[in-house]
Amino acid sequence: MAEKLMKYSDAVAKYDPVFGLEVHVELCTDTKLFCPAHIEFGGEPNTQLTPVSLGLPGSLPVVNKRAIDYAVKLGLALHCRINEWSQFSRKNYFYPDMPRDYQISQYDKPLNGEGYLDVELDDGTIFRVPIERAHVEDDAGKNTHVGGADGRIEGADHSLVDYNRAGVPLVEIVTKPIEGAGARTPEVAGAYVSAIRDIVRALGISHARMEQGNMRADVNVSLHSGPDAPLGTRSETKNVNTFKGIEKTLTYEIRRQAAILEAGGEVLQETRHWDESTQTTAGGRVKSDANDYRYFPDPDLVMVHVTPEHIEELRAQMPEMPRERRARLKKEWDFTDRQMQDAVNADAVDLIEETVKAGASPAGASKWWLGEISREANSRGVSLQELSITAQDVADVERLIADGKLNDKLAKQTVSGVLAGEGKPAEVVEKHGYQVVSDDGALEAAVDQALKDNPDIVAKLKSGNMKPMGAIIGAVMRATHGQADAKAVSGLVMQRIARG
Repeated sequence: MAEKLMKYSDAVAKYDPVFGLEVHVELCTDTKLFCPAHIEFGGEPNTQLTPVSLGLPGSLPVVNKRAIDYAVKLGLALHCRINEWSQFSRKNYFYPDMPRDYQISQYDKPLNGEGYLDVELDDGTIFRVPIERAHVEDDAGKNTHVGGADGRIEGADHSLVDYNRAGVPLVEIVTKPIEGAGARTPEVAGAYVSAIRDIVRALGISHARMEQGNMRADVNVSLHSGPDAPLGTRSETKNVNTFKGIEKTLTYEIRRQAAILEAGGEVLQETRHWDESTQTTAGGRVKSDANDYRYFPDPDLVMVHVTPEHIEELRAQMPEMPRERRARLKKEWDFTDRQMQDAVNADAVDLIEETVKAGASPAGASKWWLGEISREANSRGVSLQELSITAQDVADVERLIADGKLNDKLAKQTVSGVLAGEGKPAEVVEKHGYQVVSDDGALEAAVDQALKDNPDIVAKLKSGNMKPMGAIIGAVMRATHGQADAKAVSGLVMQRIARG
């Protein structure tokens, strides 16, 4: 039975949303957090294991130093207070994919304390998101439900467990309750998680591939009548792994909770799950509080000590952060706000920068990555980075245009050939014989024939009406199989018209 929903605009007009996000980021270390098991996405199930990651009796964990360093760098990027002393605790709960029956996490002594992140919305508005903590923990394994619809447990015949992911290092970034976003709550949430992804990629500490589970978010939201009113009962939608999914989850939950409150009902504190196929959330279990997990310090692990000197060493290694970098590139490339936002939305900033470094102009690089190449990526359902074309390829095509060897049509055909796997631009050009007609005699003959075949257009051009020029250029292009230079054609036409 479909749940009742209130119109979104009515819901945010009557109630004030308060939301919080728990973003889980897998760190791209070579080995797991507490053992030397190798980490590789997509490996054969249950092959990346040690007694520690299986939770076998007598096995003892040892902390991965690189994971701690990565977490400190993330804390610095989020303006967190880095705690010199932190502690791992056992978080007790049972899932089939949790081989120890507890997770090693951090509770009252996290590595990174309070911080914040300023996120920029599409219209340039800056919204500050307060951060409670960013602590280190290990990940669970992965359940695969067989026989049910879309891999869900409902209707499944049986389930399989892969423990390869068990023990992979995570940083969980927990916000404080976020108020004041109003109707823009979904937009702020999406922008915040997107900013986290950009930061961890810039730091080189995570692949942040949401479709691979490297990064996911638990979305909490409640409604109350106003800033001075008590907070409402929250729901928590678990493991949402797309930006749009995060935004849609918040939109749906705000509408659902508003409808419940409007009818005089009570919102249940529970975990929920986002269903992409139905664009709805569905209830799960009653939400546990911290004391239900019976946290206590892990007796097998000593406290983690990060000295102030080491923190400063890591601070010195910090790269330029994404927001500052985008501002610098926007100025260097002379892009408008809209142009830069388009590049960001397409995840093309790095590719455009690499293409410019390879010799293309910013405008030329942007034209290709946001135009023909983006359309091809969208049609295949892949990212720009997954296509076979490189920044150097795009720069080479731009160079061929600048040298007068290709026109726009031939350049598009060349790019299509590269995307189809036919080789580098020069190889595609040679294979198909793409080249601008350089024989002046052949070009002049094509222009003269086009003028002869279109006397009415010639008369208009002679009268000063230049609008029909495109028809003459098109005729010459057809005659030369698209290999004429449009500027050269236009120049020849004007010469002929001037002669009378």
